[in-house]
Amino acid sequence: MSRAWRPLGRLPLRGRLALLIATAVAVAVAACATLSWFLVRDQLYRELDRRLGVLGGPPGRAGDPGRGARWAEDLTRLAAVCSPDPTESGSTFRFPGPYDIVQVVKADGTRCTVPDAGALTVTRADREVAAGRAAQAVHNGSGVTAGGAGTRVRVLTRPAVTLDGTRVALSYAIRLDQVNRPLNDLALMLSAVAAFGVLVSAGAGLMIARASLRPVDELTDAVEHIARTEDLGTPIPAHGADEIARLSRSFNLMTSALAASRERQRQLIADAGHELRTPLTSLRTNIDLLLRSEQTGRELPAGTRHRLLVSVKAQMVELSSLVGDLLELGRPDERGPEQAAVALHEVVGRAVERARLRGPGLRVDAAVEPWFVRGDPGSLERAVVNLLDNAVKFSPPGGTVRVRLAGGELVVADEGPGIPAADVPHVFERFWRSPSARSLPGSGLGLSIVARVARETGGRVAVDRADGGGALLRLSLPGGPAEPS
Repeated sequence: MSRAWRPLGRLPLRGRLALLIATAVAVAVAACATLSWFLVRDQLYRELDRRLGVLGGPPGRAGDPGRGARWAEDLTRLAAVCSPDPTESGSTFRFPGPYDIVQVVKADGTRCTVPDAGALTVTRADREVAAGRAAQAVHNGSGVTAGGAGTRVRVLTRPAVTLDGTRVALSYAIRLDQVNRPLNDLALMLSAVAAFGVLVSAGAGLMIARASLRPVDELTDAVEHIARTEDLGTPIPAHGADEIARLSRSFNLMTSALAASRERQRQLIADAGHELRTPLTSLRTNIDLLLRSEQTGRELPAGTRHRLLVSVKAQMVELSSLVGDLLELGRPDERGPEQAAVALHEVVGRAVERARLRGPGLRVDAAVEPWFVRGDPGSLERAVVNLLDNAVKFSPPGGTVRVRLAGGELVVADEGPGIPAADVPHVFERFWRSPSARSLPGSGLGLSIVARVARETGGRVAVDRADGGGALLRLSLPGGPAEPS
């Protein structure tokens, strides 16, 4: 911001709006006043020129047939004894008429003054008329009155001819005081009106600014209340369809989104705390038994001690898996996953080997075709592993897990109890576990991670019923059979 605008930037919005309105009105009033002054001036000059045109001509009474001849005769005498000084003219004839100054101009530019009629400064336009090169001339000029006072005049110069045929010009002049005085008075009056208009516009601008910014004040009060109380449920008034109403509705949408995000965060923390409580309690109990055995000197039977250590290890693995799932779900959506070319068939192959290790009594039947996708390698591998782990967990001993990857669709089917129709809408929700699966290890986050990865990579995931009654999950991801360049 330039130095000239810095003081304006320090004003409050209400003051800036009032100042801008007052300035706009002042400029408009000044422009109208200036235009009005020029229009009046032009009208007065046209009226003055009309008077000069009507009254200019041979003097005398109307209806006198000899007045033209006498006028030409006197004009001839005046030209013969021409004197530039009106006090030394040899003519005794007076040119009657409503003029302030009258004089004759010869073709060579010299002037012949009339007694008691003042004198005018001869201009080039007057000489052109006297020489016969112009029909007439109308212009502002300067002159000297009969009393010797200098004055500004409006001049009309017309051609004339003496009795001997000599071309001359006769200049008539009316003082401009009768035009300039009303114009000066008009200028003062317009200035006063403009000043009054500026003051009125400043007051009106302040009132308009207050009325216009009242919704902004209400919005500010509501936002400050939300910031002070952290009550995201406070509605912000939004009336009408103007910009302030749109801004208010946008704030309401923002606070609703923040409230929903905070509710999801609270629910995530509550669910995570609930899920962490069980393994932590079991882990603490097992560790307490081992410590009490050490402190009392009463060693536990080897089989019991081994089972406790295996249980501790299982609880640690479950805690690690749960923490990893929470970190994956807690990643902000706006950050976005890393995008890279991923060979999905290789990811599925590694997940199949891991599933075979986790379910040694199961048969994993895999048929995988090459397929490349763009996405986060870690998230994609975690999603595929979760799908196969879910199938292994629910498969009966000696059962078969079928894995197919063809055309970008990964199908994982098991021979377990399947998913009841009432539970299908909740399968991909966080921490949701069916009643029949709550006794099995897991946190209920695996399939929700699969759904999130599918959404981030532009794919989709669906659940169906496999042949034989087990669960069948389909993960479709966009890509191609060849690695992208």
